[in-house]
Amino acid sequence: MAMVDDRELVDAAIRGDRPAFEELVRRTYLDSYTLAYRLTGNEEDARDVAQEAYLRAWKGIGKFRGDAMFSTWMYRITANTAATFTKKRSRLRTESIDEIGEPAELRYDNQPSAMFEAADLLDRLSAAVDELPQKLRQVVVLRDVYGLGHEAIAEELSISETAAKVRLHRARHKLREVLDQPGDEQSGASAHAV
Repeated sequence: MAMVDDRELVDAAIRGDRPAFEELVRRTYLDSYTLAYRLTGNEEDARDVAQEAYLRAWKGIGKFRGDAMFSTWMYRITANTAATFTKKRSRLRTESIDEIGEPAELRYDNQPSAMFEAADLLDRLSAAVDELPQKLRQVVVLRDVYGLGHEAIAEELSISETAAKVRLHRARHKLREVLDQPGDEQSGASAHAV
């Protein structure tokens, strides 16, 4: 059986074909959940955001123009849903991000000490991102993990482009402060290893 492409599934979903939409959900859920988790910092909240995002997508599938891939459209819905969700939160809850991933430029060269320092740096970076206020964490994740530009970040978070730039600058400054704290023997060595 040939694999049906996303566009055919979207067309079927627009016509009310629920199994077609369920297949789209199956194909995109991991990415949507991962984005929701990185924006909320909490597994339970990420599940709620992903569920709400797919509900919004099902209700709005008729508005999908096909200018972008379905996964890109879902990404935008998920980011918007996460922004709305976190605005409604009365308190900030954070947990560790399970895995940020290794920066592409980080090289180990099969040296255990370099591998240890890189793993330590990633752990410390993940913890530092978790400690950021929600508004700053959102901008860092959207820019540095997902590669969005300032204009796209501003649109996703319903803020001005200037505010996006300021938040990103503040977030990176706070991350540098945490990673370069005096008395942390690894911070200097880790900073030079990158």
